[in-house]
Amino acid sequence: MDTFIQLVVDGLSTGSIYAALALAIVLVNQSTGMVNFAQGGMAVFSAYIAWWMTTMGVPLILAILISIIVSFLFGAVIERYLMRRFERGDPDTAVVVTIGLLTLITGVVAWIWTYNNQLFPSLFPLETVEVFGAAISVRSLGTVAVIVVVMALLQALFIGTKLGLALRAVAVNPYSASLSGLPVGRMLMVGWGLAASLGAIAGALVAPDLTLTPGMMDGPLVYALAAVILGGMSSPIGVVVAAWMIGVLENLAAVYVPFIGHDLKIAVPFILIFVVLIVRPQGLFGRKVVVRV
Repeated sequence: MDTFIQLVVDGLSTGSIYAALALAIVLVNQSTGMVNFAQGGMAVFSAYIAWWMTTMGVPLILAILISIIVSFLFGAVIERYLMRRFERGDPDTAVVVTIGLLTLITGVVAWIWTYNNQLFPSLFPLETVEVFGAAISVRSLGTVAVIVVVMALLQALFIGTKLGLALRAVAVNPYSASLSGLPVGRMLMVGWGLAASLGAIAGALVAPDLTLTPGMMDGPLVYALAAVILGGMSSPIGVVVAAWMIGVLENLAAVYVPFIGHDLKIAVPFILIFVVLIVRPQGLFGRKVVVRV
């Protein structure tokens, strides 16, 4: 039982990292109507900003807060001067642009800070607490707590605030939104900025578990996209629950299913995607889109 509890909590912690990126992807989609593959690269850039400031003597908490602010501005600038030229065109073209942007950001980060592994300080103490006989790391519990708070805030943003409603209105129909007096361009910039800020949180959470490298978010980005598909593009709560499912089931399958093990556990989320898309194509918590003709 102690092994099971430890695997579940560690899976929730890992899933929370996937969830942070997944929430950023959902935020961009809800505010612009597109899928942003560059989110991983933006998270890496934010993590390096925070790490660089800690090497200059800035306290970790302050460095992360500054990186979140820098990331917001970075995301807003990218939307304003690059993505705006593609957002309302062919969706496939916009997706290709975000993939190219991911490669570009990763390359620039490597050019500035090299590909050498760097140690990122942990936001939480490197201690363990005993729960039903299992040694659970404080870092795992803290990571889960951070994502629960971010999920609640994002859900409240979309449902209970004028800003959230404006972001959704701009994503659904920017022309009608502009006729209603909404500043469409400004809303798009805010959406990208908020998503980049979420990426900064993801980078700060994943960097202590992995060594800080330009490609550290490539794997989590794949899992985040899987969580978005499973949870539904329209549901922040759904993608977090899906990310937790992926993290927990991946850990349990690696230990309790012999033919999967640690080598094939990456197949777990894709098996889940296959099953969910057959039963519920809009995702576990997503809304079915109805189009009038």
